[in-house]
Amino acid sequence: MTHLDRPAMASATRRALLGAAAAAFALAAPLAQAQTRWDLPAAYPATNYHSVNLQAFADDVDKATGGKLKITVHANASLFKAPEIKRAVQGGQAQAGEILLANFQNEWQIFGVDGLPFLADSYDEAAKLWRVQKPVLDKKLGEQGMMVLYSVPWPPQGIYSKRPLASAADLRGIKWRAYSPATARIAELVGAQPVTVQAAELSQAMATGVVESYMSSGSTGFDTKTFEHLKFWYDTQAWLPKNAVIVNKRAFDALDKPTQDAVMKAAADAETRGWAASRRVNTESLERLRANGMQILPPPAALQSDMAKVGDTMLKEWLEKAGPEGRALVDAYRR
Repeated sequence: MTHLDRPAMASATRRALLGAAAAAFALAAPLAQAQTRWDLPAAYPATNYHSVNLQAFADDVDKATGGKLKITVHANASLFKAPEIKRAVQGGQAQAGEILLANFQNEWQIFGVDGLPFLADSYDEAAKLWRVQKPVLDKKLGEQGMMVLYSVPWPPQGIYSKRPLASAADLRGIKWRAYSPATARIAELVGAQPVTVQAAELSQAMATGVVESYMSSGSTGFDTKTFEHLKFWYDTQAWLPKNAVIVNKRAFDALDKPTQDAVMKAAADAETRGWAASRRVNTESLERLRANGMQILPPPAALQSDMAKVGDTMLKEWLEKAGPEGRALVDAYRR
């Protein structure tokens, strides 16, 4: 072989190697394209039953699609804070997300219907309200480029307090955690001092004296170790606000039909599982709070009566703001 043959041979070898690499890439490309990854931000701790249910939903989707769609759950506001999640999904920064519907009442009153005190005050009533709320919600979110996958309620809401309460008058001037327009309005009506604090910051807010009272479920109270700071919880059964898992419509439409079907099946299973978990957690969390020194009490008659009046006022105000759409929804619920 002459020295002139060597470059030609090297060039042929290079071409062969490049050809092999191109063929390998061509084979690998469909595999790479076949897997889709979604981010799903959520506002609550990974151990909260909503977050546990989200992870089970993601796992079900992974299994049903054979790994074709991977959903990463980002719990405890680690990717976006609670008020930012809806906009992130709408803008495509996250493909899906979990939101507390009542947080967005100022944007559209129907978002906050399940946060109205004493309108729907049991699991059965909350389920009935969801059946009439969902079609209206689907239409609104559809206009915003999103859709609902499923919804799960929080347990019935009660009042946490640093001091004993005989009536709403005992709440005057108290530092009250407001996490939604409705809870801020309750503070105004009872004369409390509203402080905006999301779930992820609640423990620190209580530890530093920023929050002395708030309304929430036993689940939130246990998650945030409220028993270390506040010693009274009054079981007012005021409302059962819902978390909804929403998805960017463009991201959903980009999936093939079998993958879409798998997502919707997993979502339906998650809704059934989540409602059952909420009922179970309600009982368990109150027992845990009691075991950690919290006094779990029925509301005194005056407190219950005062809060019912607050509920009447807020429903009237809500109907005025929500207009015919809100009136039709409440009428359908009450039928």
